[in-house]
Amino acid sequence: MGKKGIFIVIEGLDGSGKTTQATLLEKKLEKNYKVLLTAEPSRCKIGTFIRESYLYEDKRLPTEAEALLFAADRIEHMYKEVKPALDVEKLVICDRYVYSSLAYQGSAGLSLEWIKTINARALQPDFSIFIDVSPERVIERLQRKKSVMETLETQKKVREVYLKFVEKGELVRIDGDKPKGVVAENLYAKVLGLLKDAKGFVA
Repeated sequence: MGKKGIFIVIEGLDGSGKTTQATLLEKKLEKNYKVLLTAEPSRCKIGTFIRESYLYEDKRLPTEAEALLFAADRIEHMYKEVKPALDVEKLVICDRYVYSSLAYQGSAGLSLEWIKTINARALQPDFSIFIDVSPERVIERLQRKKSVMETLETQKKVREVYLKFVEKGELVRIDGDKPKGVVAENLYAKVLGLLKDAKGFVA
């Protein structure tokens, strides 16, 4: 499945500031690029169902059901938003993608290989970045109503999975414990470097 644009994914724990950082990155990049900022769960039908009917229930769904829901949303999201933007040479920034499923459902005991299998049709990102913040800090930040996955124990397990992908070189780590402005500058510099290395994609 070919694409013309560049697909960047921003990952992180809940409360890590990744949504804020993705927005700041969009504002910096849109001066020179055509940018689409999007997120998962998406605003498509399945993603809306996940956000409205599941995330804030008292208990998590069976892990397999979670993974299948997110994979289904990912495919709908890909065809309705991500791929059309890439086809017109936009730079797409996605707040969460396949690594979120691997980290969250994987840390709950589901086979990483099975998660990869049900996401096999999802587009591969060009760059995937992990904004790393300590689990204790993210729990402190989450003053709003927490989702079923936003407990300290869950976040610690999720971070462990993310860091394994960092070690493998699949995710680029950005220190998210620094001040917001410093994180934003470091993220922007890293993305500019990655874009510079991306052949055939210039401002």
